[in-house]
Amino acid sequence: MAKKLEEIIEIANPQQPHVATVLLIDTSGSMAANIPQLKEGLAQFKEDVLKDDLARKRVDLAILSFDSDVQVIHDFSSIEEFAVPPFEANGTTSMGSGILKAIELCENRTNEYKTKNISYYRPWIFLITDGEPTDISSGSILWDKVLKSVHEGEEKNRFLFFAVGVDDANMEILSQIAPSNRKPIHMKEGHFKEMFLWLSRSQQKVSCSRIGEQVNLENPVGEHGWGEISTN
Repeated sequence: MAKKLEEIIEIANPQQPHVATVLLIDTSGSMAANIPQLKEGLAQFKEDVLKDDLARKRVDLAILSFDSDVQVIHDFSSIEEFAVPPFEANGTTSMGSGILKAIELCENRTNEYKTKNISYYRPWIFLITDGEPTDISSGSILWDKVLKSVHEGEEKNRFLFFAVGVDDANMEILSQIAPSNRKPIHMKEGHFKEMFLWLSRSQQKVSCSRIGEQVNLENPVGEHGWGEISTN
């Protein structure tokens, strides 16, 4: 009898609890100027997580890009196996389809953990965009599906959803998509490195906690933070 996919996939450090993290990155044409900083931030993220003995064994990372299409440009792996992938910015902004794919990736990964009897923390979905979706609009079927999937996923503890807007991102739309208990954050100009350092340190805090424990993350907003809450 043929084995199921999740039975074939090897997961590093199976004796450790894992936190699956999906970086959902906008690679539409308007993001071109941000790609160098984005890649530097990802390299910094890896370097910082590797310094933590627990996080390096427990953080599983996947990267999903969305422009005119949605692509898994790095499937789940340990941080040690992660290499910053090449990025090309072009096309439109299929954010709605990207969000649904990120949720699917998280669900598949948790099923793999369950099949292999690996303990796990709530997965993270971390969205970074400089615009607004071109594949969904308020009131459409896909729009309603995206909002329901995000909000129900949060309410039922299936994942944590974070939304970050850069440059001229439509923060009003991100506010509608994001869960009501976690407002989207607008990144201060040029603060990619600081944002990824915050993300890596948040992952380290989660990795050092007990499963199900409430983790107090550093406040990313304010004079010394990398972001701000939009009032739009």
